[in-house]
Amino acid sequence: MATALLLHAEQGVNVSQFFQVHPENPQARLIKQAVEIVRAGGVIVYPTDSSYAIGCRIGEKNAVERIRRLRRLDDKHNFTLVCRDLSQLGVFAKVDTVAFRLLRAYTPGPYTFILNATREVPRMLLHPKRRTIGLRVPEHPIAQALLAELDEPLISSSLILPGEQLPMSDPYEMRQVLEHHVDLIIDGGFGGLEASTVIGLVDDEVEVIRVGCGDPAPFTELA
Repeated sequence: MATALLLHAEQGVNVSQFFQVHPENPQARLIKQAVEIVRAGGVIVYPTDSSYAIGCRIGEKNAVERIRRLRRLDDKHNFTLVCRDLSQLGVFAKVDTVAFRLLRAYTPGPYTFILNATREVPRMLLHPKRRTIGLRVPEHPIAQALLAELDEPLISSSLILPGEQLPMSDPYEMRQVLEHHVDLIIDGGFGGLEASTVIGLVDDEVEVIRVGCGDPAPFTELA
């Protein structure tokens, strides 16, 4: 918390909007307004089934740079494409038979999958050497409602502030700390304190890269 309060206000950003959205039955009106903010190039904070995330629209380079500055990320940090479903994920990733079976079994859920990227993925999101991309399909109703209304993935990163080990979980603390850094904070209740479990599915190999809130056991057995 102490580190978070050292953040300086982002130039040109007014006080962010704050929507209280029902975590199980998201209000359609608020979801539409949130997506309008995303389409206008905004940066939003939203809940997932792991922790809160910070995200923006694909192709919004300025918004991506704002997220980098907020989290103090270097250009080697890999963002995640958060997708509505497996068919949308398949547009951005090369999915072989082994990967498809696992994705079908464990999406939606609290997992991020590292896959070989297709040409649809913007270069700024690719791992510079391996041309891989992280993708996930969340189960959280608010995240799903946003993705359905937007009809394209969100570029996202876990909401972990500089100097902190855990994601932010209290929407009111987010409002206090981030109100001059993002365009919208979606309050869907208290969030989780673990990021997603990261699974590598590249070149027919299965690798548990990071253990988070998703059970790694099904993938450990295959690694």
